[in-house]
Amino acid sequence: MEQRRLGNRKIGAIGFGTMSFGGIFGATDEASSLACLNAAVDAGISHFDTANIYGMGISEQILGKWGRRDVQLATKCGIVSGPQRVVRNDEPYIRQCLEDSLRRLKREHVDLYYIHRRQPEIPVEDVAGTMSRLVQEGKIGGYGLSEIAPSTLRRAHAEHPVTVVQNEFSLWTRLPQLGLIQACGALGVAFVAFSPLGRGMFGRAPLKWDFRAGIDFRATNPRFTEPNFSANLAAIAPFREFCAARGWTVPGAALAWVLAQGDHIIPIPGTRRADHLRDWQVPDLAPEDLAEIERILPAGFAHGDRYGDHQIAFVERYC
Repeated sequence: MEQRRLGNRKIGAIGFGTMSFGGIFGATDEASSLACLNAAVDAGISHFDTANIYGMGISEQILGKWGRRDVQLATKCGIVSGPQRVVRNDEPYIRQCLEDSLRRLKREHVDLYYIHRRQPEIPVEDVAGTMSRLVQEGKIGGYGLSEIAPSTLRRAHAEHPVTVVQNEFSLWTRLPQLGLIQACGALGVAFVAFSPLGRGMFGRAPLKWDFRAGIDFRATNPRFTEPNFSANLAAIAPFREFCAARGWTVPGAALAWVLAQGDHIIPIPGTRRADHLRDWQVPDLAPEDLAEIERILPAGFAHGDRYGDHQIAFVERYC
């Protein structure tokens, strides 16, 4: 697999997101999750991303049981569990969350530690100061910020260099191209693209609407509710035909498109099934391929917002 730099080491250009291990897209089990992790390593993946809220610690516990020490791990804190969406970025909370995460991961150090969402009342310079002290203490290798605006990145980076930014980015979510990806490139910050396969919309086969409310995140997401869901399936169908005509998998082509948008971009698809990793083989996209993909799926083609009003709290919007 191609190598790209994230922090102080080079990793496989494609990482692995473990949110689904916590059940956010439906039921799963520990054995299946461990099989996914092993298959990912076999495929050349060496960066694994989790968070303390993925299954309320379940994802981190699985990574801890897995126990690999030759891979890069990233976790996050900031979103407080509970019926109301609340975030905290104060130093005592960040430190306590880190200790809890390290215990679940069975580590004394984590390679990357993110602020999952920003607390507007706390200056990001203060948050960067907290993270710099954790770096100095050897608790974390570097720090990242998630779902932020370019201005936030620049302010934090001026206080203590940011290692990585993580925002949603895919063929149907292109907001980061309006300044954030460029800011990361200018500052030498890696950009990790979460949900690069559109939460399954760019999977091996078209999705069927069977999302269970209260279990599957997509059940109340605007892009996955009607009439948007059917409209999105229809919009993506020509892309599926384009891939099939060239012998490419749809996930592989979607990941190749993300990778082609900058050599500092690292997509982190996720899955609950080890066999899905076979679909992540990326083709080489020629300029004419990229032009045709843009014609089929132009920026802004998606029907519906990527989050509903109940899901978007504390996500920074800048355009």
